[in-house]
Amino acid sequence: MSERTILITGCSSGIGHAAAQTLRARGWRVFAACRSQEDCDRLRREGFDAPRLDYQDDDSIRTALAEVLEATGGTLDALFNNGAYAIPGAVEDLPTDALRDIFETNVFGWHSLTRAVLPVMRAQGHGRIVQCSSVLGLITMPWRGAYSASKFALEGLTDTLRMEMSDTDIDVILIEPGPITSAFRSNSILQFERWIDWKNAPRAAQYETQLRPRLYNSVKKTTFELGPVAVVNKLIHAVEAPRPRPRYYVTVPTYFSGFMRRLLPTRLLDKVMGG
Repeated sequence: MSERTILITGCSSGIGHAAAQTLRARGWRVFAACRSQEDCDRLRREGFDAPRLDYQDDDSIRTALAEVLEATGGTLDALFNNGAYAIPGAVEDLPTDALRDIFETNVFGWHSLTRAVLPVMRAQGHGRIVQCSSVLGLITMPWRGAYSASKFALEGLTDTLRMEMSDTDIDVILIEPGPITSAFRSNSILQFERWIDWKNAPRAAQYETQLRPRLYNSVKKTTFELGPVAVVNKLIHAVEAPRPRPRYYVTVPTYFSGFMRRLLPTRLLDKVMGG
């Protein structure tokens, strides 16, 4: 049996790094992609193939995939789209350019890479496309509009692609984590400071008492927060099971949110999630 191969994005830390380590230990040849060359160099020192891939740079997507295919002889068994970020802030304070920016990474870049991989998988007659979505692709909450919008879009594209690929041996799978320990919050601070003029916003007092303390002062794990291994365990099933599920929930909040979305009237769901 030939060595199984997977391209994983967003491997500098968190879910991506844990996934790369675990799948390599399970015998996969892992291509652990990162946005920055510095992180790629670090992963190469760890023994990984580590192409540089920035979802906002089409040339880097093409170059990274070409590097992978050259190393594998033109095949790829699985793709795990994982790299993403958030821009905390109220929708009314979110510049449209910020929304364009987050969609370039969280949606358009994933779509570009997926489209580039699909012909490879069609030619070899099999493949797995795994998308790391979020509980915020099922429901939303205040301050999370940009990230939720990108994940709602991802869910729609992925569900459609899954149906369209049903006449092939290419499986399309969603993983939907809730709170996972990672650098996600600290990365969000950079985006918040870049885009949100909170001091001049109508909700300046709410930023001061609600959002900013959560962003800057929250060092303890949140309720129900799990480590990245919880996502990786679902990924293993997604890429190794003979018949993977269309979607995998991770953490109690995701199961609870999926349940509420199905059963609660919209106004009641707004009240529950809006706090």
